[in-house]
Amino acid sequence: MISLSAPDFAENQPFPHCGWDQVLPVSEADAVLDWLERAPWQLRVESFYEQHEFSLLSNSLPTEMAALTSPDTTGGLASHLQDLFEVDSPLTLVDVSAHRLSAGQTIRVHNDFLGTEETHRLLVQLNRGWTINNGGLLMVFGSDSAEDVRDAMLPNHGSGFAFEISSNSFHAVSTINSGERYTLVYTFRSNVA
Repeated sequence: MISLSAPDFAENQPFPHCGWDQVLPVSEADAVLDWLERAPWQLRVESFYEQHEFSLLSNSLPTEMAALTSPDTTGGLASHLQDLFEVDSPLTLVDVSAHRLSAGQTIRVHNDFLGTEETHRLLVQLNRGWTINNGGLLMVFGSDSAEDVRDAMLPNHGSGFAFEISSNSFHAVSTINSGERYTLVYTFRSNVA
């Protein structure tokens, strides 16, 4: 289902990250998005964001979505990310979650750093027909300052973005102007972190 090839871009600054124009074929991305639009969402409010989310590992998935969390899929993703980020030991899956941001919601600048609990993350965007007018840009920062934007990307349907989590991995999602923005989030941990 989700397939990582050589990334379309890779950067080491301001923190190691890379991205793909397409990690899911459009027909499969459409099917996953159709399912997410009917999924069991729960609102979560934290200091720097408000979004709807749920864990794919803690919920029973329909048969046609089981490949999203299968050992073949998650093991393949872990192995590919280990190679891409030149990690010395295997990566272990921590969680697979889904996020939904609606109009007016935003995720402010943060770094996801929790010490050794989580070390790498893969985001798979599922947003059919998304344009810059919808908002919801994924932004990379050089520091925790909102003025220190280094890059901004549209969450194109079926695209992927991966990064190494650290105290420097500052990123954010700009305010959603219209529509609902969906993301699958694969989180891994290095065994020697």
